[in-house]
Amino acid sequence: MNLSRREFLRILGFAGAAGLLPGLASAAGSPSDLYDLGQSGDIRLLHITDTHAQLMPIYYREPSLNLGLGQAFGRPPHLVTESLLKYYGIAPGTPLAHAYTAINYAEAAQRFGKVGGFAHLKTLVDRMRSEYGSDKTLLLDGGDTWQGSGTAFWNRGMDMVEACNLLGVDVMTGHWEFTYLEEEVLKNLAAFKGDFVAQNIKVKEDALFNGAKAFDENSGHAFRPYVVKAVGKHRVAVIGQAFPYTPIANPARFIPNWTFGINASDMQQLVDTVRSKEKPDAVVLISHNGMDVDVKLAQVVSGIDVIFGGHTHDGVPQPFVVQNAKGRTLVTNAGSNGKFLGVIDLKLGNGGVKEYNYKLLPVFSNELPAHNGMQALIDKTRAPYLDKLNEPLAVAGSLLYRRGNFDGPFDQIICNALRQQNDAQISLSPGFRWGTSILPGQTITMEHVLDQTCMTYPETYVRDMTGQQIKDILEDVADNLFNLDPFYQQGGDMVRTGGLSYRIDPMASMGKRIDNMRLENGKVVDASQKYRVAGWATVGAKSPGEPVWDTVAAYLKDKKVVEVKKLNQPEFKNMGSNPGIDLT
Repeated sequence: MNLSRREFLRILGFAGAAGLLPGLASAAGSPSDLYDLGQSGDIRLLHITDTHAQLMPIYYREPSLNLGLGQAFGRPPHLVTESLLKYYGIAPGTPLAHAYTAINYAEAAQRFGKVGGFAHLKTLVDRMRSEYGSDKTLLLDGGDTWQGSGTAFWNRGMDMVEACNLLGVDVMTGHWEFTYLEEEVLKNLAAFKGDFVAQNIKVKEDALFNGAKAFDENSGHAFRPYVVKAVGKHRVAVIGQAFPYTPIANPARFIPNWTFGINASDMQQLVDTVRSKEKPDAVVLISHNGMDVDVKLAQVVSGIDVIFGGHTHDGVPQPFVVQNAKGRTLVTNAGSNGKFLGVIDLKLGNGGVKEYNYKLLPVFSNELPAHNGMQALIDKTRAPYLDKLNEPLAVAGSLLYRRGNFDGPFDQIICNALRQQNDAQISLSPGFRWGTSILPGQTITMEHVLDQTCMTYPETYVRDMTGQQIKDILEDVADNLFNLDPFYQQGGDMVRTGGLSYRIDPMASMGKRIDNMRLENGKVVDASQKYRVAGWATVGAKSPGEPVWDTVAAYLKDKKVVEVKKLNQPEFKNMGSNPGIDLT
């Protein structure tokens, strides 16, 4: 049988999505080869997400521990190292193998160089648009764009608005954007040249009564729920889904007038309305749910052609295909920190996607020249703060990174700093997934510390907690991470601990996952005894202590050379040969 090029691309897309294509990425001999995509389909959609205000090229190590349980066992995104390479047919030692996994990370990072940087991303975006026809493309941003760096904090996110305007973002949604004050959010959105969409953010009734602004007072939508864009000869409806648990995972006091939620029934109603009213050629969702939530959403809501997902920072090489009542939905996730650009070419027909070709392109900054205009904007943004950003604090004696379900070396540094600087027995640090990586031998600067800690509620605390209270915190976060129903997961990773070890059974029920809690000296934690605990980033009332970056900076200056030889990983129970874990 002779296959046309179009038929071959369709088969390639399905096989890649199912993990059935051995050698899919083995042909790429150098990073630059990855960017020769050619053309297919009728329109091209580009996707970035979770850039966390990283304007400059960085190092970013993917996780070696990303557990999937229940239906998520062995399914993207819960595959790491060799399991991921095998699933997608990616040859070891290739640029993609380095980009998607943590295998021999420090050595491979030296070989392939840094990733991301908006000046290099701009070059790649422009190339992907110009070779296809810019009128036939859209650039979508999944949010978590305005937070994650010192400059974004000092500029209240406006530096990222300016960078995204120059990048050419057409439509975005959000999450950490809402950790600025409501008036700051609205000011930034007024300066944003694209469209901001979020079907699941509504204004509270009492706030409306008191004069709070809404996009639609009748529906209560705080922002435009969707927008229809002309893309070449086609019409594409773009719906927005902001992070549903924002007022729980982050301080509600910053945005007191708005409610959030998954709102699956509202989503189905909106999709049906959009399809009947607007008659689009495709319906896509920019989501900040997290990939597991998106997969379930695609199962219960039909009529969405592609979900461009974010929040959980998963770099997923091919869409996961979900069958639902009215066909299929492609679920994607484009990593974080400006490391990747998702590119999908769609062949449209009969009001939906007939064929697709997807690539998750690593942004290798050594292979992509910096865009002059974007670099000039970045230099201007950073100039007033360079002395502070470049302040040397210590030297990394080992690889330092953040990402992983339970701990990372820089998390350990934060926990150690909290304990030492506050004379605490135990320390707790949130399992945020943002934060860049630092290679052995690199000088750790204040910018590196801010990359790990910079946000609008950084204050530290020291308080007495009983052993039972500490256990309750661990249990609550574990249920958020490992609840078998994705709609009850909030994303992120397990709270990090210092001076405390424990055993966890992720498969157990709420309240029964954590046991064998011990202090650093091996003594069992007594449920009724009080312990001195240091931490940061409280989502309730503002804590009284100094910003955590000052705590960490003081600790690093004292140490001078920092080497994390052993992570404070818990003891695992009932994990067996889970392909989302590789502790070798």
